[in-house]
Amino acid sequence: MKISIRTSSTGRRRFPAAVALGAVLALTATACGDDGSGAGGDQGAEGSGTGKIVFWDNNGGVRTDIWKEVIADFEKANPDIDVEYVGIASTEYQSKVDTAIQGGGLPDVGGVGAAMLAGFAAQDALEPLDYRVTGSSLNGKLNEDMLESMKAAGGGDGKLYSVPTSANNGVLYYRTDLFEKAGLDAPTTWDAFFEAAQKLTDKGRNQFGYTIRGGAGSIAQALDAMYGQSGITSFWDSSGEKTTVNDPRNVEALEKYAALYKKVTPAADLNNDFTKMVAQWDSGTIGMLNHNLGSYQDHVAAFGTDRFRGIPQPTGPGGKRVQVSNPVDGLGLFKSSKNKEAAWKFIEFAVSHEENSKFNESAGQVPANTEAARDAWISRAEPTKLAAEALSDGSTTIVQLPYYLPDWNSISKAENEPNFQKVLLGKMSAKKFLDQMAEQLNEAQAEWKQQRG
Repeated sequence: MKISIRTSSTGRRRFPAAVALGAVLALTATACGDDGSGAGGDQGAEGSGTGKIVFWDNNGGVRTDIWKEVIADFEKANPDIDVEYVGIASTEYQSKVDTAIQGGGLPDVGGVGAAMLAGFAAQDALEPLDYRVTGSSLNGKLNEDMLESMKAAGGGDGKLYSVPTSANNGVLYYRTDLFEKAGLDAPTTWDAFFEAAQKLTDKGRNQFGYTIRGGAGSIAQALDAMYGQSGITSFWDSSGEKTTVNDPRNVEALEKYAALYKKVTPAADLNNDFTKMVAQWDSGTIGMLNHNLGSYQDHVAAFGTDRFRGIPQPTGPGGKRVQVSNPVDGLGLFKSSKNKEAAWKFIEFAVSHEENSKFNESAGQVPANTEAARDAWISRAEPTKLAAEALSDGSTTIVQLPYYLPDWNSISKAENEPNFQKVLLGKMSAKKFLDQMAEQLNEAQAEWKQQRG
């Protein structure tokens, strides 16, 4: 059997390796009369509802302690079920799951965020969870926007493949003491943001107004700055076929954002991922940082609660806030599980009021459980409180990123992060960068629509 690899006009392979490999193995298994052990081959079983289940944490090391607390609570409430915890670093998680889909060894339950959902669903690795949710104690108690985000990210069939646990909203952190000393207002608008970045910079004293993310994860942050400034509220035009990413207003916004590099930011930002960027800001000489709720506790440890604030993204002209969607995180039930009943009990328990509140208070994120979202700690953690309000009070328009595209992760990471660094260095124009990305996105969207018929 001959497998052809189609190459796009941009010179890249037109499908993610994991999905491509899944298709090849599925075809091979069919041709050989094998029922397959990879994508979609093992349908699993409901099991006894007792015994052992395996849980893979998609943010191992960072969330290990709180997950072990949740597991201990679960095992106390369900003494006939034993949960084996496996913590996997977020940077390694997707490739580990893709390998297990093809070679076997998937867990019963795993962290499945919106950004990776389409790839796993395309390989038929996840159990649809709609009927389990509606027949459970979670019915009517999950944030509707987070549910819709998960359904939209699943690949277009409208099914729920991951139960949301939290939303990790984008935050602009700023040093209140430095702003007060410089006589600056809070950077609640983009104009105030750019003014502060300039005024807080004193290179001779190694003081900078801002730290820009130039390493891993840079694309989503750049898109947030682009759409926030331009005010464009949809990732696709009215036809749904062409992306707005290279709209002239976004090009202008990216030019202004990228021009911050080395003028008001450290040179080291070029290669900084979020951990290095956060550590650099916490060192104490930088005025502002864009990250998310997840780093709030790091900043509290560095500055206490009286030397910084975390606020929603700045507003543009007219006072409207536009931001790109931050991936909703969740828990998926892998179809190959031989004990789905026990695995579902764990998911239902983990997203219950008390446990979801405990988890998100530790993580500093917005709970998916609506009862948990009303707990007192939300008010005490100002960035989480403001993020929750911004997502629910009508002040913010969310530009939904196309997580449903199987190619999204490769386009937004490996294929364009190096080019964004070229933009920062002045070796590629913002227009060329965005035009190339737009071509990739339009092609991926067309292929996705074709596959859906």
